[in-house]
Amino acid sequence: MTIEASVNARVAEVTDRIVRRSHESRARYLDRIAETAGTPVRRRLGCANQAHAFAACGARDKKLMQDGHVPSLGIVTAYNDMLSAHQPYQRFPDLIRESARAAGGVAQVAGGVPAMCDGITQGEAGMELSLFSRDVIALSTAVALSHQTFDAAVYLGICDKIVPGLVIGALSFGHLPAVFIPSGPMTSGLPNDEKAKTRQAYAEGKVGRDALLEAEARAYHGPGTCTFYGTANTNQMLMEIMGLHLPGASFVNPNTPLRDALTRAATERALAITFHGNEYTPIGKMLDERAFVNGIVGLHATGGSTNHTLHLVAMAAAAGITLSWEDFADLAEVAPLLARIYPNGSADVNHFHAAGGMSFLVRELLGAGLLHANVTTVWGTGLAAYLYEPKLGSQGALTWHEGTQTSGDPSVLRDVAEPFQETGGLNVLEGELGRAVIKTSAVAPERHLVQAPARVFHSQEEFQNAFAAGEFTSDLVVVLRFQGPKANGMPELHKLMPPLGVLQDRGLKVALVTDGRLSGASGKVPAAIHVTPEGAEGGAIAKICDGDLIRVDAVAGRLEVLVDPEDWRTRAPALFDHSISQRGVGRELFAVFRDRVGRADSGASIFLGMSE
Repeated sequence: MTIEASVNARVAEVTDRIVRRSHESRARYLDRIAETAGTPVRRRLGCANQAHAFAACGARDKKLMQDGHVPSLGIVTAYNDMLSAHQPYQRFPDLIRESARAAGGVAQVAGGVPAMCDGITQGEAGMELSLFSRDVIALSTAVALSHQTFDAAVYLGICDKIVPGLVIGALSFGHLPAVFIPSGPMTSGLPNDEKAKTRQAYAEGKVGRDALLEAEARAYHGPGTCTFYGTANTNQMLMEIMGLHLPGASFVNPNTPLRDALTRAATERALAITFHGNEYTPIGKMLDERAFVNGIVGLHATGGSTNHTLHLVAMAAAAGITLSWEDFADLAEVAPLLARIYPNGSADVNHFHAAGGMSFLVRELLGAGLLHANVTTVWGTGLAAYLYEPKLGSQGALTWHEGTQTSGDPSVLRDVAEPFQETGGLNVLEGELGRAVIKTSAVAPERHLVQAPARVFHSQEEFQNAFAAGEFTSDLVVVLRFQGPKANGMPELHKLMPPLGVLQDRGLKVALVTDGRLSGASGKVPAAIHVTPEGAEGGAIAKICDGDLIRVDAVAGRLEVLVDPEDWRTRAPALFDHSISQRGVGRELFAVFRDRVGRADSGASIFLGMSE
């Protein structure tokens, strides 16, 4: 693979080493999908098999499928009407089927995948299934496509684990073209900073539960993605900058004429890039090393979700590509932070979109040589098409127009010449405690280094009880261990943040160290998360005792324990109680996942050697 001469030297260097590191596994993967590419398997199926595949179709679609000479599109959907982001998908299959017929093809819902909401399960036992749901979604995607009757697939998913799971599943059918179709963010409700103030006031006992629920309901008030910049909206940025969305599709609100027009256009495009035409674009070839580097750069430039230090690694592995946390760290040094979206600022994704959105972001990063321009996308060759944004003409026709060359709101979106900070929003930490990730984009610079005594907890409830009892009156580093993937599925620890914010606002120096996750909840409190090796595997985090001096240094990239070296060397780690978190709310069904799951820095996935 030739790296473009105009690309930034660091971006080229990181991409080149990923290519070299992944050479053998990527070659095996490409050989495997090449063996499957070509004439659709359905033409080789027995007559009974084919008859089953179109038995429920209408007469026209049945005739076309029986003849076997038109492209067939599979729909893999994460629809449910409980998740606001996925409720709009109820209408999409009809839109897609109609558009497919108009384009001379057929479309069928191939299958559904589960979609759970971290916002509902946060702080509850169900959160311990959340990360594993990503791999269940990948498995469900494979089941949906296993009938082998499709020439391409469209994927309806948007939230936290759903998009990464769909990508992993799609890459297992890497010979098929894939187009991801978003539903869009809900319109803006209660500003995110006001919601956060109410949460913190509730944690301090200044307002009651009624006031808290009212604030939450005004923030999360309608169909569409939650408007803060957590994992769900980071997913949409990634799908666009990696070329799996149509240009400008990510942040158009649901149930609008433009949203429907984009869904129809995505269907038409999926049919146009099948093996039947001249633009065959299988996802397995399209998502190469350069596409993943573009995704990491976009992650840094927008201060995106820390979950993607797990998901991008797992997604890449499904394509035979090996990413490391060093790749993230090195790219962070050259990728400037260009966006301020809550929790990195007060704006939401609608404000980001209005200020110039993805077309402006891509323009700035391309202009600075921070993205690979000559990648393949579902829209064709090159990222230049993503400098354009969709609009509806006077007759309702979908057209693309060049995006703005200046930010509409520099408090939300800036150009490369005047970034919010010179380096990306994520850092990797290393030291005696292992390796961890820290999101710095929302943390004040004076808090990028915290050194304080440890207080060790084994659950969020233990910490909250200590907070309620008024035990924290001096600087501290809260250590919450046994929250890793092997221990309990690596839940997001949302409930820690309001009380930690209260302590910080009282003037204390505060930090968090955990082998669990925070994701989009990562905010103003410095948090070293995804610590690996995790405590349940005997990682060094299990050796920390109350009072140990801990240093969290996002500037130097260090995570250290400042105790006598001989004491530390001989200290035995605390043991994880394996009887905890094994039963109830379906957790017993995931014992095999906890036993098999890999480390956080390898994607925290149950899938090993997928490209073999």
